[in-house]
Amino acid sequence: MRVNWFLMLGCVLASLYAWQQDPNWTDQNLVFSLNNLYAGRVWTLVTALFVHASWEHLLGNLPFLFVFGNTLEKMIGRNNHLLVFFLGGFTSFLLPPIIGIYGPDTGMLGASAAIFTLAAIVMLMSPLKFSWLFLAPQGLVAIIYFVLNVALVYAPSVIPGYDPSVAYIAHVIGFTVGVPFGIAWSLHWKKNLVISLGLFSIYIVILALLNALVGIQTPFGVF
Repeated sequence: MRVNWFLMLGCVLASLYAWQQDPNWTDQNLVFSLNNLYAGRVWTLVTALFVHASWEHLLGNLPFLFVFGNTLEKMIGRNNHLLVFFLGGFTSFLLPPIIGIYGPDTGMLGASAAIFTLAAIVMLMSPLKFSWLFLAPQGLVAIIYFVLNVALVYAPSVIPGYDPSVAYIAHVIGFTVGVPFGIAWSLHWKKNLVISLGLFSIYIVILALLNALVGIQTPFGVF
């Protein structure tokens, strides 16, 4: 059985447990913040990767973990899969408060940044792997959400649907962490990057044509 299924199950069980606890206790013992780390609650680096804020948060992440996680684990094995999942998650939690983007009391939780790490690697290793869940090549899905999150970091007013409670910068960091692993593990990463960029270009052209011809708008305006 793939370890990715256990990661998904961990997200569900940890979230259900956290939602039954006092919110203040959860913030101190399950959610990551730099203050929690300074207080010696090092385990929150791990628990925060599995705890989610709500059903919407959890159900929004699980499909991406299912698609990218299962694809990646098949290619690199369970040990490497766990390595990049936790490394991406830990880095995305630690870096923003350390460099001053967030205050030391800012709580961070959820698996999304770690999933972005997996997505970056899949994009560079197997961009044409088709996802029947998203009805699109996985390289295209990865680059769409990376570009969207970069836009939300630098120009949030341009993209409708911006939520200030979402750590978009952590998603960007998580994706960035995955890039060197994708390069190291793929013999054809340059070609795969070009394929992903080409798919994204075709996607943008199609959206522009649909908008011009029939006025179809996506939920995010641009993407």
